[in-house]
Amino acid sequence: MKKRANASKPAQVGAGLLFTAQQLLLPMIEGIIHSRRELFGWVQQVGISALKELFELDVVQLAGPKGKHSAERSHYRWGSAATALPFGGRRMVVACPRVRGLDGAEAQLKSVAQFRAADPVPARVLNQILLGVSTRGYGKSLEPPPAEMVVRGASKSAASRHLVARMTDQLREQLKRRLDELELLVLMLDGIEVAHRTVVVALGILTDGRKAVLGLWLGSTENAALCTALLNDLLERGLKIEGRILCVIDGGRGIRKALSDVLGDLAVVQRCRVHKKRNILDHLPPHRKLYVARMLAAAWNSDSAGLARRRLKTLLRWLEHNGENGAAASLREGLEETLTVLKLELPAALRGFLVTTNAIENLIGSARRTSRNVTRWRSGDMILRWTAVGLLHAEQSFRRIRGYRHLPLLKRALRAQPSKLDLTEEAA
Repeated sequence: MKKRANASKPAQVGAGLLFTAQQLLLPMIEGIIHSRRELFGWVQQVGISALKELFELDVVQLAGPKGKHSAERSHYRWGSAATALPFGGRRMVVACPRVRGLDGAEAQLKSVAQFRAADPVPARVLNQILLGVSTRGYGKSLEPPPAEMVVRGASKSAASRHLVARMTDQLREQLKRRLDELELLVLMLDGIEVAHRTVVVALGILTDGRKAVLGLWLGSTENAALCTALLNDLLERGLKIEGRILCVIDGGRGIRKALSDVLGDLAVVQRCRVHKKRNILDHLPPHRKLYVARMLAAAWNSDSAGLARRRLKTLLRWLEHNGENGAAASLREGLEETLTVLKLELPAALRGFLVTTNAIENLIGSARRTSRNVTRWRSGDMILRWTAVGLLHAEQSFRRIRGYRHLPLLKRALRAQPSKLDLTEEAA
């Protein structure tokens, strides 16, 4: 009994210390919260006072000082009117002075026009939504306004209108922006499924290592017609293909056919090894997956395309000998296109980046996270809006790719004689 009593003492001491810490910290936390509210309220009051002073300066410039006669004045004061202006992510209603000209026409104050032209409310709504706030909870996510102020524009319907307006602007920017100035070296294509529809996305890697979202296109499935429409749109918006470019794809037949139809011999295709490995292993029983995965890694990590090809051929014969015809067929299909980057003889840092579609997969993942709170998709335009916003939001945090300093070597290899890129089993 004594041992049990002694064992319980450390727990009691710990609980006592925790209770004491809570008693000390809670008043401090409450004071910080109260001070923050008071500070924000003071900032709001200062902002409103400064706004009224701006209004008065505009009125004085038009109608002169209040209560002083001027024979040369061209305007005169005409009371005030309740006006809604953007403030703190919503709209506040303030008494705005009115000024009329001698001809009776009302003049708009310069400061009012500037506030309305630079309306930050739609952008604030979009930023809150991207952080995970729903349109229903948008008003609660804002700082509370002064008690005596009349505010508007924070309701669910108002937030939805602002959101649609802002997203429509960004979609228009994405679909219309020119691509003339981009020096493209690598093109990645992939699709994202949203509400039983497919959006094909194009990501470009430029000669200086920067990534750029080139465009997107909506269709029913990831077929050749959809991918062809996207590629043609990129060319119509000025994308220059002045020589061979490396096209990294996941192996979809629609994307592969579209590249051949639109770009022809200018498209040098590298198949994503992650997708190829996954497809091969899906045909195997569990007890053989580890061995085949190791053999694939050893082949693809070879120092030369010839050695990699020989190792893959050895694995192919092993699969056929052991009756794994499905895995063998998957390996045989597109085998040469998994070795394209090896044929270009690039440094390991850059080679490792270009043999997978991870870059565009991460981009598509960002688009999915952006629309995670959407529960009802109403139209194709809505799908495009949300996808475009997610892509542009992700593009803001883009960095140059790993191994970008070696991109001149890639450019030189792509511009080399075609025989270097057409190294097949017979040529080897």
